[in-house]
Amino acid sequence: MTDDHKPVTEIDLHAYVDGFLDEQRRREVELWLKDHPEEDAEIRQWHAQATELKAAFSSYARPGENDGKLVSKADPARMSSTLWRQTALIAASLILFLSGTAAGIYGERLLSQPAPAENSATFESLPGQSKTAFLVYASEKRHPVEVGADQEEHLVTWLGKRLDYKLVAPDLKGLGFSLVGGRLLPVNGKAGAMLMYQDTAGQRLTVLLGKNPQNGETSFRFESTGSLETFYWIDGAIGYAVTGEVSRAKLQQIAEECYRQFET
Repeated sequence: MTDDHKPVTEIDLHAYVDGFLDEQRRREVELWLKDHPEEDAEIRQWHAQATELKAAFSSYARPGENDGKLVSKADPARMSSTLWRQTALIAASLILFLSGTAAGIYGERLLSQPAPAENSATFESLPGQSKTAFLVYASEKRHPVEVGADQEEHLVTWLGKRLDYKLVAPDLKGLGFSLVGGRLLPVNGKAGAMLMYQDTAGQRLTVLLGKNPQNGETSFRFESTGSLETFYWIDGAIGYAVTGEVSRAKLQQIAEECYRQFET
């Protein structure tokens, strides 16, 4: 019936995941999902992923008294389906990452204006570039970095100037990883930076940073390719991506610690 009278759109699916539909529309979507198993499986995956990230980053919960007002400004009818998915998922995850707004899986932090297409493209390209950098440099034995950890102060000053950003090299020793060093490399056609870390067994991971020219803010996403995991996000002027052949749970811990130290 829903296919004949009111087709279920991508916006409906995102709103369904976040609990934004009224009772009648929710029932219509549920009936539609019963006849569309592929979409139903994807919806289940969205739920599971959102639960994972909420659990991993709940320690950053800083809700504000004006959250409700901010959410009420979102107008799904005027948004593209992609932006609505981003905004809706954030609104459903008000416990995460900001003071006054929210961050949820696969969504942008709630903004009053739609994110520019260039910003979206930048965000989507981060994991691919981070994985490429990891695959090229993490396996390099003699020259994995340009500047070693023994020159950390010079390294962060040099890369920070190229990024026009007060860069720090997160201290991950508490999670078993020590800084190897870093290098300058292109990210989205501009100067970017890569920091490399290694544990006592020789397992490496990389942290990629690149400019976000539109200064938009986007919350967190995972991407997996075989055993390679990438956790990436945009926060203000810089995009970040952490990549390694470690478990997703471990990468969550590492990314959370990087996020905390980059924010200080």
